[in-house]
Amino acid sequence: MLKEFRDFLLRGNILELAVAFVMGLAFAAVVNSLVNDLIMPVIAMIIGKPDFSNLTFTINDARFRYGAFITNAIKFVAIAAAVFFFIVKPVNMLLQRFRSPAEEGLPDEERRHQELLAALRAAH
Repeated sequence: MLKEFRDFLLRGNILELAVAFVMGLAFAAVVNSLVNDLIMPVIAMIIGKPDFSNLTFTINDARFRYGAFITNAIKFVAIAAAVFFFIVKPVNMLLQRFRSPAEEGLPDEERRHQELLAALRAAH
């Protein structure tokens, strides 16, 4: 049973998953710092304050913290924008730059259509 447990722990998928998890946490810390330390101050300059957590209203002794929701929604949009504009777009541009011309050719479906049209023309 110990051998099976050792084999389970040393399987490549588990190790790769652990590395990906740790790298994901480190990456999340960087993105959160980008948003909290660089983007939210810009939003604060525009709107007037970066944190709306103290905005609340009360109904029958139930306290609704709608300001915390607004802050989290703004942070979500800022994180999504940071990931898209600072990671996804640059990586896509780099991949496109280093992609070989053969890979950039016609899509498979379009290539098949062209081959069929050529075959039909040749038959007539």
